Amino acid sequence: QVQLVESGGGLVQAGGSLRLSCAASGGTFNVYVMAWFRQAPGKEREFVAAISGSGVATNLASSVKGRFTISMDNAKNTVSLQMNSLKPEDTAVYYCALQPFGTVVQTSPHRYANWGQGTQVTVSS
Repeated sequence: QVQLVESGGGLVQAGGSLRLSCAASGGTFNVYVMAWFRQAPGKEREFVAAISGSGVATNLASSVKGRFTISMDNAKNTVSLQMNSLKPEDTAVYYCALQPFGTVVQTSPHRYANWGQGTQVTVSS
């Protein structure tokens, strides 16, 4: 059974940085995509960033371009999200997701079959 385990959330002041990581296990990962979504209280889950297993294809939401970077260590099946210049509006629960097939980096949460438990990111003003 596929498991996604996230780490790295926390509390940071505006302008600060955090790094999230997500390790996938319990499956055979050959061609796949991993992504980060976030959900703030009272809002829908929204796409943040995605990357193919090879690391060749990436996609970032316009709201985080220039501030966030997604990277993949495919030897460890681990995806990381480096978040710089954080803003209070980045406050949310961040979820890791896995699309266990294909190379197209999708932005819809419905395309992802497996999800992590979520990690809280809080940015104070």
